[in-house]
Amino acid sequence: MLTLHHLRIGRSIFTVWLAEELGLDYELKVYHRDPQTMRAQDDLKQIHPLGKSPVIEDDGLVLSESGAITSYLLEKHDSEHRFSPPRSDLRAWARYTQWLHYPEGSVFTPLFLRMILLRSGQPHETFQAFSDGEIARHFQHMSHQLGDNEFILGDHFSGADIGISYVVSMAKRLKALDDYPALAAYLERNQQRPAWQRAVERAVE
Repeated sequence: MLTLHHLRIGRSIFTVWLAEELGLDYELKVYHRDPQTMRAQDDLKQIHPLGKSPVIEDDGLVLSESGAITSYLLEKHDSEHRFSPPRSDLRAWARYTQWLHYPEGSVFTPLFLRMILLRSGQPHETFQAFSDGEIARHFQHMSHQLGDNEFILGDHFSGADIGISYVVSMAKRLKALDDYPALAAYLERNQQRPAWQRAVERAVE
């Protein structure tokens, strides 16, 4: 059976969401952060030395990194290509793959920097200017890509929407979403999906 290791208050709930979209039979193991450092505790480090999540175990395979997990689960369990285009359609697959990895590869860093600055309570002109500028650039880009579509790649929900929803939800928590009403509505639509609601019910204790 697939085992999904979920660290509370973080991105791994979005992998739980994917598992629910796929209708997988899986075991969910929930971990809690150290209340002082907000980092993983030693129990998760026994699964992965970095203490990061999501991490999955499947038939002896231990796999981390959200994008890699998404690709693996869809390759194994989505033979009908409900959530990603087939590789035979190389251009569509490449475009999907770009948007699958874009949230973690590009958007997360300036959001993370804003979170660190807020937690520190200390002003830093250079870092603040970089974070603000990059957030604006990326969220304008995502808004343009979304346009009038329901989902990030058009009319069909895909694995890429899970990662995009993650960074949009992070921006909402950091109060960086006010200027992007289309993305706020997009997030709300996605969080009305039954699979997302099942993920929250199962993973948020």
